[in-house]
Amino acid sequence: MLLELRDYIHERGSVSITDVSNRFRIPPDALRGMLGHWVRKGLIEREVLEEPCGSCRTGPDCGECGVTSSFEVYKWVNHG
Repeated sequence: MLLELRDYIHERGSVSITDVSNRFRIPPDALRGMLGHWVRKGLIEREVLEEPCGSCRTGPDCGECGVTSSFEVYKWVNHG
């Protein structure tokens, strides 16, 4: 399973935790431990992107309401 996860991320370059969860039919919490193995090895990086809610009238990127959603992404590390 660990090798399949590694290969999946390597082939795509960057994937969300939701994409990986859907592909392997494993809950995100269970995947994080497995993905952490490759993060510790330095082959992938974990990034959490914060996005504003997009519902305010001043524009989707205003951030005035303070409501954000997290988007967890795993990226392949290119070692040259």
